[in-house]
Amino acid sequence: MDLIRLVKEKFLQTGIIIISAKNSLDDKIKGLDIGSDDYLTKPFHLSELNARIKAILRRRNFSGNKEIIVDEIRITLNDNQIHIYDKPLDLTKKEYELLLFFTANLNRVITKESIAEHLWGDSIDSADTFDFIYTHIKNLRKKIMDLGGKDHIHTLYGMGYKFIAK
Repeated sequence: MDLIRLVKEKFLQTGIIIISAKNSLDDKIKGLDIGSDDYLTKPFHLSELNARIKAILRRRNFSGNKEIIVDEIRITLNDNQIHIYDKPLDLTKKEYELLLFFTANLNRVITKESIAEHLWGDSIDSADTFDFIYTHIKNLRKKIMDLGGKDHIHTLYGMGYKFIAK
């Protein structure tokens, strides 16, 4: 509990989920009152933990919205649907996650390494190059533009990428 207080003092926007074997109402209330975002008791299903993590990320990154609108792009988070000018956009799982990562970081420079780590997690450390990132970005850019969307993804050579919106 002291660690949660310390983290919340230094990093106010950090999401915290308490996972505990303590199932009493008092423990749950105390954990939530000191600043955690959720309290999950053991045993639990990994799918439930995953859903709670996604909910915290949605609240943190997208202000709790179930729909993200960036210019002509509309992303419905509940059903993972994307529309460009109301036309459905068909993406692979990695392309969808890449688009979400870009929209969560609008107008910010994102390195290839950050993108790779976000999409593939810690297992990406063993990769020799990040050339596959170019392919995913090229495919995402093409699919958006094929439906009449703008080229929001700007390449900043030697730095990374920036998803620019009005």
